[in-house]
Amino acid sequence: MNNHPSNDGHHQLDPTRHSSGQLFPTTPILSQKGISGMSLSPSPGAGASLPSFGQRYRRSSFTPLFERDESALYYEGPVEKYINDPIHGHILLDNDCLQFMDTPQFQRLRDLKQMGSAYYVFPGATHNRFEHSIGTSHLAGELVERFRDTQPELEISSSDVKCVKLAGLCHDLGHGPFSHVFDNEFIPQAMPDIKWTHEQGSEMMLEYLVDDNNIDIDREEVNFIKDLIMGERRFNKERHTFLFDIVANKRNSLDVDKYDYLQRDCYNVGITSSIDASRLMRMSRVIDDQICWHHKEVYNLYELYHTRFSVFKRVYTHRVGKAIEYMFTDVLLSANSVMKITDAVFDPQEYLYLTDDIIRQIERSRDPGLEESKAILKRIRTRNLYKFVDELLIPREKLGILTKANINSLEIVSCQGSNDHLLPEDVIVEFLKNNYAMKDQNPVDGIKFFSKHNITASYHIPKEKVSSLIPSEFQENIIRVFSRDATKVRAVHEAFRRLMSKFYRTSDGSSNLPPSSTSPYYDTSLNTTPERAGGLFGTMRLSRPTSPTRRLGLDSGSMPREGLAIGVGLGRVPKRQRPSERAPSLSASQSTDLGHLTSLGDGVGDYADTMED
Repeated sequence: MNNHPSNDGHHQLDPTRHSSGQLFPTTPILSQKGISGMSLSPSPGAGASLPSFGQRYRRSSFTPLFERDESALYYEGPVEKYINDPIHGHILLDNDCLQFMDTPQFQRLRDLKQMGSAYYVFPGATHNRFEHSIGTSHLAGELVERFRDTQPELEISSSDVKCVKLAGLCHDLGHGPFSHVFDNEFIPQAMPDIKWTHEQGSEMMLEYLVDDNNIDIDREEVNFIKDLIMGERRFNKERHTFLFDIVANKRNSLDVDKYDYLQRDCYNVGITSSIDASRLMRMSRVIDDQICWHHKEVYNLYELYHTRFSVFKRVYTHRVGKAIEYMFTDVLLSANSVMKITDAVFDPQEYLYLTDDIIRQIERSRDPGLEESKAILKRIRTRNLYKFVDELLIPREKLGILTKANINSLEIVSCQGSNDHLLPEDVIVEFLKNNYAMKDQNPVDGIKFFSKHNITASYHIPKEKVSSLIPSEFQENIIRVFSRDATKVRAVHEAFRRLMSKFYRTSDGSSNLPPSSTSPYYDTSLNTTPERAGGLFGTMRLSRPTSPTRRLGLDSGSMPREGLAIGVGLGRVPKRQRPSERAPSLSASQSTDLGHLTSLGDGVGDYADTMED
């Protein structure tokens, strides 16, 4: 008889009673075949005796999902399930995790995209917070159990293991619609006087989950889980310090949350990553109450931080993805007065239903107060998006000058031309910081290492002893400008350039403002926009400009044939049009290096044809 999988694709290990009260024939799990989900032969005889306490049994056949009588289920011994995860393989979920997973509060994570609006640029990014949380819990359990087994002197308790796993499982319970769009963009504008993070939301939802589902767990353990989620010791002063660095590491940002999301996100968007979380965990141990790594891993750790930087630069902060983020933010801000979205932040019963599905609720609504939100959503559906205009990398010496007080929509609009008719609401200014996870600091400076010759002593390794190619700076600051109105992109661009020129004046009164090599509306050779330049671009249609990389084609000597991957390699770049079919070439100053994956034109990176523009 075929086995019917239980909910979520897990294989459930349990003896059960039929509705008549008779036990189904059962057989002990004797081999790995049972674990992998293959059928096990029933015990001889029609009537099997009740299994002894503590043994795990599997029914010889499963009751189909819709015929199961939950009231008749009979459990004896621990309940466990296995799931097959594309990143970590088979994951064992114990009874403690299952109690938290099989709740409305945790199942809500199925309706939150892990990468938010990036899904609208990278079609493969369909994964959700649900599987990321399971993966994080799995890695957290693997790490703490390894410390327990290899370093018994740490005296890690079963409560420590349980709470670390649950912290990994519940660390993202508080995420709102479209993940970081909610707490990084919407909340600061909707509630500017209130500082709120998704970690605070996770604590609120954790409390609600425990109370609403009558989960038997000590109050001290709940508080400990909260501290593990926040990565700081607040309620409990007795637990080991290193435990607080497993899920949310505030010391150097090297934690299992990062291990999982980097591998999972790269896998789903189709980027090859060299991160090997299992190796990093095996090469770590606890010294002086701090997680340390084998000295041979120092370069691999730099690679991990660089991978994080690369994924943020190429995927999470992709120009089109950010434009859509701002559109979703405007949707939520406009709908807030009608739907009272911000009220749910402090009400777990309402927050339970606040997911990505909110855009469907808005689209279905006939409330006249939601017409503006519906119009923006219609633009997203029809790909009539906010437009990227320009960006400027801020030099270190100008960080104190090029600030939000000096560079904003009002200042840009004040520099518009006489017939441009720009309004402040036409312009979006973004101050983007992309780094190695510890702002402008070197995160490896916060990591200690050990040698196989002395595994009880830890020490720092300066970057000068690792490689001469380790960067000297660990954060870049960028000003980006977007236009809500596609017909005003050129006007916004010129106004922005005029404003920036004021901050790049030389002693003789001229401007040394760097050329706008990233904007399709700017000709670096003539220092003006294409229409006013005349010659090179001719009568190119500006409503849908073709990026310089596409006009050049990959057979040009200025472009490499192979794309650059994160850590390893993205593979071969798809073949472009033949030279005879290309538009006129651009000057060398207008070409770009695919190794940096600089997005040009309409903001589309050329390294993956699966990416939508």
